[in-house]
Amino acid sequence: MSKLEQLIKQYCPDGVESVDLADVALISNGKDHKPLADGYYPVYGSGGVMRYANKFIYDKESVLIPRKGSIGNIFYVNTPFWTVDTIFYTKISERIMPKFLYYYLTMVHVEDLNQAGGVPSLTKSVLDRVKIALPPLPVQNEIVRILDNFAELTAELTAELTARKKQYEYYRDSLLTFEKTATQLLTDRQTDRQTDRQTAVRWVTLGEIGRVAMCKRIMKAETTSDGDIPFYKIGTFGKEPDAYISPETYERYKCNYSYPKKGDILISAAGTIGRTVIFNGEPSYYQDSNIVWLEHNESQVLNKYLFYYYQLSPWHVSTGGTISRLYNDNISKARIPLPPLDEQARIVESLDKFDALTTDITAGLPAEIEARRKQYEYYRDKLLTFMEVQS
Repeated sequence: MSKLEQLIKQYCPDGVESVDLADVALISNGKDHKPLADGYYPVYGSGGVMRYANKFIYDKESVLIPRKGSIGNIFYVNTPFWTVDTIFYTKISERIMPKFLYYYLTMVHVEDLNQAGGVPSLTKSVLDRVKIALPPLPVQNEIVRILDNFAELTAELTAELTARKKQYEYYRDSLLTFEKTATQLLTDRQTDRQTDRQTAVRWVTLGEIGRVAMCKRIMKAETTSDGDIPFYKIGTFGKEPDAYISPETYERYKCNYSYPKKGDILISAAGTIGRTVIFNGEPSYYQDSNIVWLEHNESQVLNKYLFYYYQLSPWHVSTGGTISRLYNDNISKARIPLPPLDEQARIVESLDKFDALTTDITAGLPAEIEARRKQYEYYRDKLLTFMEVQS
């Protein structure tokens, strides 16, 4: 029998009562932070800490619940803080541990309580009626201890992943910066070629090595909400499609107009500007002008080298209009360093290894973090589900 089972048997063998949130916590409104001077106390909004101010609104443990916007972002705080007027803070009764309340509310999924048609929002009256299981404090304490351990393991993995990503970005930037410091990242076997690596690099514009291409425009009437050939718009680029075209339309446009070849690097020219996707060659179609690629000969530059260099955003984004975007001319005039193909291949090989470690969801740290998260949520829900007291 586990310690938690022993505690439940000792303190609540006949079940656990449920109470309204209002019975164990006073929900209070935040206030405008703009008049405050800068200081040491964190100011919370629905997205997290916005700034640090010279005053605090509350100085005891609390659970913060956004009332507008990202209402699912619940925070536990144990130092003095300020909350803006779009986030509630709670003054918590001694009957319940603040950390226990925090874990319980994350299980409740308060975002499902949203009743607004536009911006998600919560009201105090709705939150006050949320049911909270209230086991005795020794049981609460043991549950918090267990869940804290799970959370700590996930935090450690997340910190490791963040460090790996920063390491990847450092080596990526170094390998793609053709100065003496970058050559020091090569193996000893390669260092004899340091001078050659520098002198062999030439700087070119993307327009000198290829031309910007895009698919022929597809009219809305030619698309459907389901079908065989996915049609990616800027809002679904790199995600799941929500529009399709017929195989006949696909073949006609593919054969008669510009179409990417397998391995080409697709670029978003609007929305999330500069997002890139490697075209996998599977039948699909892309929104003209908003999703483009560089048609070029790989005897000069490898597609995967371009993929990594694009991450440095070598282009100028036009911001003069109502919407920022990346025009063909912006891409064509972007300058990149062009080392010999064997050097490009070595850079790609090195960065592929880092990329696989940090971004492959089926292996490495991201997959382990996802597994830990699911494990945590499973045990959280299991630990916070109690037999109710029979009346």
